[in-house]
Amino acid sequence: MTATTRSATLADLTTLAVGGPVRELVETDTEQEFIDAIRAADTDGTPLLVIGGGSNLLVDDEGFDGVVVRDTRQGFTVPDHSACAGVTLTVPAGTRWDDVVEHCAGVRLKGIEALSGIPGSTGATPVQNVGAYGQEVAETIATVRVWDRERSRVRTLPLVDLTFGYRTSLLKQSMLTDPQDPATPWFPTPRYVVLDVTFQLRVAQLSEPIRYAELARTLDIAVGERAPLPEVRAAVLGLRARKGMVLDPADPDTRSAGSFFTNPVLTEAEAAALPEDAPRFPAGEGLVKTSAAWLIEQSGFGKGYGLPGPAALSTKHTLALTNRGGASAADLLTLARTVRDGVAERFGITLVPEPVLVGTAL
Repeated sequence: MTATTRSATLADLTTLAVGGPVRELVETDTEQEFIDAIRAADTDGTPLLVIGGGSNLLVDDEGFDGVVVRDTRQGFTVPDHSACAGVTLTVPAGTRWDDVVEHCAGVRLKGIEALSGIPGSTGATPVQNVGAYGQEVAETIATVRVWDRERSRVRTLPLVDLTFGYRTSLLKQSMLTDPQDPATPWFPTPRYVVLDVTFQLRVAQLSEPIRYAELARTLDIAVGERAPLPEVRAAVLGLRARKGMVLDPADPDTRSAGSFFTNPVLTEAEAAALPEDAPRFPAGEGLVKTSAAWLIEQSGFGKGYGLPGPAALSTKHTLALTNRGGASAADLLTLARTVRDGVAERFGITLVPEPVLVGTAL
């Protein structure tokens, strides 16, 4: 097959279901087609947006006046691992992430079981260092192959060079600059575009130690204990579904970009200024992470805030901003600003959006 070009709107391509038309959408099903489409846009100086599942995007209602490239590659090869303790698994960027997790949990490969139910593509996971329920994808990544737009070549980046942090990485931070104006970044697609991700997983019947208290309670085990991989996956899917974090066309609470704000990481002094009952989690030397959802709720924004409007907080989880039907990007941004400003006024903490904002800003 060859790359296909068609007209589309970003509302058709994102889980938030908002965003205007794109000048050109190119869908590719081979690595070479994917690279060629990116290189052609860069050669022509055309604005470029590379997407996978569209689960972490909020695009302006005016759309995107450039080329949108979508990697549609799916599938992966699982080697025979019956006689070895570890398995190296390489997955094309376009592959649906939850398909990878489901397969690994089913064939006794541990390390990503708590990341079940997260929407989007595999290529997006290292960019954001996706994490949930006590696991982060950085814990199992060995290398990431990328197309380096600045050098116009394929490169393999090892774990040590990826500089993973909380919801960030080298891949997210490395912007390509306009050669005519080096001070100007070419946004929104960064310098490195993921081609495939190689994971190092271990063969086991039981999961990694469960670090997240809510998940441990669901599994009826103590924090630090292990559970069978399929049971962990089922428990995580159940928890995410109850929070509206598993895509369901019939449930408007899932018409979102997942958690809209990251959990703030504070200095110890900043954390000490919070009320005694505020959640606190170690986040490295001298740093404390608190809960964005708790801050939002304590600032007066409960579940369903914004209803009956077209944009509202999820009725299941205050971290998700949802399109209740017919919402525009402007509606969602107005809601996000209201929540952000309310938290800043109450606690002096400015929440940071997790989705990539295209053509607009918070």
